[in-house]
Amino acid sequence: MSREREVVEACPTGLFIGGKWIAADQTFAVEDPATGTTLVDVADASPADGKAALDAAVAVQEEWAATPPRERGEILRRTYELMTAQADDLALLMTLEMGKPVAESKGEIAYAADFFRWFAEEAVRIDGGYQIAPNGASRFLVMRQPVGPCLLITPWNFPAAMGARKIGPAVAAGCTMVIKPAAQTPLSMLKLAELMTEAGLPAGVLNVVTTQDAGGVMEPLIRDGRARKLSFTGSTPVGRKLLEQASGQVLRTSMELGGNAPLVVFEDADLDKAVDGAMLAKMRNGGEACTAANRIYVQSSVMDSFAAKLTARMAALKVGRGTEPGVDVGPLIDGKQRDKVADLVADAIARGARTLTGGSVAEGNGYFYQPTVLADVPETARLQKEEIFGPVAPLTAFETEDDAVRMANDTEFGLVSYVFTENLSRALRVSERLEAGMIGLNQGIVSNPAAPFGGVKQSGLGREGGTVGIDEYLDIKYVAVNVD
Repeated sequence: MSREREVVEACPTGLFIGGKWIAADQTFAVEDPATGTTLVDVADASPADGKAALDAAVAVQEEWAATPPRERGEILRRTYELMTAQADDLALLMTLEMGKPVAESKGEIAYAADFFRWFAEEAVRIDGGYQIAPNGASRFLVMRQPVGPCLLITPWNFPAAMGARKIGPAVAAGCTMVIKPAAQTPLSMLKLAELMTEAGLPAGVLNVVTTQDAGGVMEPLIRDGRARKLSFTGSTPVGRKLLEQASGQVLRTSMELGGNAPLVVFEDADLDKAVDGAMLAKMRNGGEACTAANRIYVQSSVMDSFAAKLTARMAALKVGRGTEPGVDVGPLIDGKQRDKVADLVADAIARGARTLTGGSVAEGNGYFYQPTVLADVPETARLQKEEIFGPVAPLTAFETEDDAVRMANDTEFGLVSYVFTENLSRALRVSERLEAGMIGLNQGIVSNPAAPFGGVKQSGLGREGGTVGIDEYLDIKYVAVNVD
């Protein structure tokens, strides 16, 4: 426990504006979801604090944009090295504020750090073009320049990685930023700001505002007119509101929104591989992930076998505080989320679903829910339409390939889909038909800094990561050159 206290006390708790740590007039408590107790109080920004953060970002935008790409890349590289060196402490801090097991937190720290490494390399690859006009009378120069000050809003479920996925390309492109982390998990972002300062990031390039009043602080900045980019990761309803607000200033937007991922297991799948993939897709982050398998469709001929294997794996998971040895599943983020999961399970059971394991709130303090498998889940159940964001695996049988595709696509969302089959023709055919921005083919994880992450339909706009991730932070300028 003393080590936990040391890690928390070593984390800044103020607002980070213009390269300085600043106290706010008010504070709010950051809770340990495994115990329901307060870890620490952090600054609760006001609208005036948000404006000061944007002022700081605007003030240094021109100078920062002129910084050599190699210098920007080296700052990102040093950040990667600092995160890697301090991974144990960063993971413990994340577990304390978010709840996931320490081993998973270490995985997220490595994932987050890799975004800085990836975009350190992309910073020096921002290219342009030269072209002779078709009539030969002029020349076209094409250059790509930073879009300008950015507003970044991140969720609570991946408190380091979601920030790194936005900060990395913004820094590489030459953009300044104001970032607002989720109120439930602000500590990882505050610590990251400290590390980036140590890595040499100039004052004002990254500004962090922590607040319980997200709308009151961020909406004025979106409508201000000086910010030129908004990137948000979170729910689709909030994303819609932000798009409305951004429309007034015609802000560039990137939106990584809700998911309702189907996982489809065909009768020709390797069932052991499919169960392994389902466990990864369902239970990463305890199910609190936009990429989590929310609906599991299994061809009826192999349903019993698959259900038995998955149930055995889920029942064997150890639930507990993420800092305890051997724990597989930590708490949900708060009481509201735990109650939502319980309501969704109760609704499915009322509509005819059967509980194969779990199905109830875990005993004791904190916001725990038992790993759960439900069989015979009807298409009318709420959890077929709503994100569960918890350790619940609903199983529904299908007969034909057409049935599977229809059921998988029967959602307003389209972030990721998972397909398990050993038939190459079917794999390609189904992958083409699924309405999703990403496909996990015979694997349960799709996230990778080197790959473009994003969805279709109401799962968002734009892509993060990969060679296209930096494009979201660059404007294209065309220069027409007269040649006599």
